[in-house]
Amino acid sequence: MQYLPNILFVIALLAGVGFFVFNIKKLIRNIKLGREEDRSDNKGQRFKNMAKIALGQYKMVVRPVSGIIHVLVYLGFIIINIEVLEIIIDGIFGTHRIFSFLGGFYDFLIGVFEIFALLVLVGVIIFWIRRNILHIKRFLNREMKGWPKLDANLILYFEVVLMLLFLTMNAADLSLQTKGAEHYASAEGIVGAFPVSQFIAPLFENMSVASLILVERAAWWIHILGILVFLNYLYYSKHLHILLAFPNTYFARLKPQGQFDNLEAVTNEVKLMMDPDADPYAMPEEGAEEEVPAKFGASEATDLSWAQLLNAYTCTECGRCTSECPANQTGKKLSPRRIMMATRDRIEDIGKNIDANKGTFKEDGKQLLDDYISREELWACTTCNACVEACPVGINPLSIIMDMRQYLVMEQSAAPTDLNNAMTNIENNAAPWPFNQMDRANWINEN
Repeated sequence: MQYLPNILFVIALLAGVGFFVFNIKKLIRNIKLGREEDRSDNKGQRFKNMAKIALGQYKMVVRPVSGIIHVLVYLGFIIINIEVLEIIIDGIFGTHRIFSFLGGFYDFLIGVFEIFALLVLVGVIIFWIRRNILHIKRFLNREMKGWPKLDANLILYFEVVLMLLFLTMNAADLSLQTKGAEHYASAEGIVGAFPVSQFIAPLFENMSVASLILVERAAWWIHILGILVFLNYLYYSKHLHILLAFPNTYFARLKPQGQFDNLEAVTNEVKLMMDPDADPYAMPEEGAEEEVPAKFGASEATDLSWAQLLNAYTCTECGRCTSECPANQTGKKLSPRRIMMATRDRIEDIGKNIDANKGTFKEDGKQLLDDYISREELWACTTCNACVEACPVGINPLSIIMDMRQYLVMEQSAAPTDLNNAMTNIENNAAPWPFNQMDRANWINEN
């Protein structure tokens, strides 16, 4: 019975970490369903982007109020989780505050943890008020109804509970040390600095040692189990960006925003047309396999590149892209955030389909185009790149929009009438206007 708590802790730890690894493997599998794309160039610049944007939160503080609060919550999340290492060691070996041998530095660490716990609490409460009371427009779009709104709130409740448990655990621990309880007392006096929980400790002063131990152990257990639940909740939540922001910023597009990618198949066709020695009607050599024409653009999530699918999973649903989108501001149906959410929903559905059918995809009669993203949304985009510039973690909604437009134009000839007219004029007149080249300058002679 002496080692039962340690055994239970190890079982809980292995189960929590094991399920997390299981989900991460599914996530990687789903991302790899996208087409291949080489993003291995300019490693130095990529590491610099990751350090500046993901680690340094460079793009968050463009909006100072929410940005600075987010930085505080982010730092608190990282710093306080250093304390989780001590909890894990204590849980496995049955020790208590194993790092207390660090002396004054340990006191400093505990003090920092508590101050950041308080800052996280304040920050999370402000975020909750912004989402639920202030009615900020970007949190009220149609794509934020239902689960996305609940998910955003659940994560805030999670963080409040975890911080309160941490401070309660420390307050009960301080009271136990003060009372000289066995396993908690130290010959050197109070272990740790408690700048915040010292104000909670008086609530426990009339409690017996046995009751205090019950409170401290309950807070300790619920805190660590809550962290394991939180870890596994990430896969189902928009807060997966906590992990994916780093690879996403590393693999982000490095080309200038206004530079669009050329289709290799089209480029090869143009080169063939311009080569005077080429025979466009040449038959393949005997025995050679005839090359299957490449699909132009994307109509399904698996037509997108793995980097675009990584973008979709990284989306924080913060709505900065949508709030900057001129099409959305003028009442158009387009929301860049919804483009990313719909792409993630589709690739998730494909992954579930594969899981349900023992590793193979069974046709479900759906695709990303029309069933998840409408043509009206795609053609509302002005290709201004405002959404790309606004994203705090380097997501590129425009690349998905352009690939799907490409499919509509080149595979279905389904561009809007005005665009079709412009393209016909370019083909016939070398300009988007319906004037013969010889007549193009006639306006000069008009009075």
